[in-house]
Amino acid sequence: MRNPLSKTIEEIKPSGIRKFFDIVSEMKDAISLGVGEPDFDTPWHIREEGIYSLEKGRTFYTSNAGLKELKIEICRYLKRRFDLEYNYEDETLVTVGGSEAIDAAMRVMIDPGDEVLIPEPCYVSYLPCVQLAYGVPVGIPLQEKNQFKLTKQEVLDNITEKTKILVLPFPNNPTGAVMTKEDLQEIAEVCVEKDIFVLSDEIYAELTYGQRHTSIASLPGMRERTIVINGFSKSYAMTGWRLGYATGPSEIIKQMIKVHQFAIMCAPTTSQYAAIEALRNGDADVERMSTAYDQRRRFLVESFKRMGLECFEPFGAFYVFPSIQKFGMSSEEFATRLLQEQKVAVVPGTAFGDSGEGFLRISYAYSIDNLKIALVRIEEFIKTLEK
Repeated sequence: MRNPLSKTIEEIKPSGIRKFFDIVSEMKDAISLGVGEPDFDTPWHIREEGIYSLEKGRTFYTSNAGLKELKIEICRYLKRRFDLEYNYEDETLVTVGGSEAIDAAMRVMIDPGDEVLIPEPCYVSYLPCVQLAYGVPVGIPLQEKNQFKLTKQEVLDNITEKTKILVLPFPNNPTGAVMTKEDLQEIAEVCVEKDIFVLSDEIYAELTYGQRHTSIASLPGMRERTIVINGFSKSYAMTGWRLGYATGPSEIIKQMIKVHQFAIMCAPTTSQYAAIEALRNGDADVERMSTAYDQRRRFLVESFKRMGLECFEPFGAFYVFPSIQKFGMSSEEFATRLLQEQKVAVVPGTAFGDSGEGFLRISYAYSIDNLKIALVRIEEFIKTLEK
């Protein structure tokens, strides 16, 4: 019998994140610091709106691009928070999480052989989405000495005549790195000069510490060449509601709607009604959760310093990315032994690209109590390595 699988899908590796958590789920007394999911419940007034929508019998399909009321609120939110102006009618698409928006954008923008620049370490979906669209992913290794920011020179060094898209994953998962307005201006100049489009994944835009997030789409010359990806999972603790969105030039969004139309039909109706409430009345919730994450962030960074674990200070998302290079073992080996010997699950940096070797991703989207227990265990493990 002929092989039923495509060569493309066979070449794509499964997510490196899930391996450890399949083990954790069956390990008694294990603590997981790996999943990028808020430990907060979705705020009650948002859940209540979802419940109310069901009680009212709102269980129908919405329009393919999403509820008109939600798209209007998305545009108001982006203008209010990030000075981005979009038309709800043909420049906004509601998707099943930010991941679907990333996939759809890649599929409508990439022709076979087009190159896509991907700063690494990065979110695990970018590379396979490029491959599934028959594009060529080109990794740009980010440097700890630059606080894992993307530099102008790094972009220039990787551009070829086939380069079409730059993925801009900031605030960054897994490093927690952010890009300031000044940083982004240099990148924007290159994109305009070289005629490159940008896929800006801003799912952690509300989770920055000490500075407001700047979207590259707000800079001169960038609105017409940028797709902005965002959603509700991280900032509103709505991971299971599976709702995201994309905004950008109408000629791109219209084609993304076509892909969405045939693959998905529409995002979940109940989630869309809940999201309207989140955008209208959820600012205080975002602030409350962001403040809690900031406290945990500072607690982890200080704890790592105390135990001699090198870690640059992240200013976005809810991850730290400590270096374990001094221990002379791979990220995979360190994470495996930590899980086996101390029952603490973290993610090897290599799950986010080869440049993540020598680092671990540790999420602080967990309670302080759990973080304290995990840190005691990590310190005990480090002591055994230093003997």
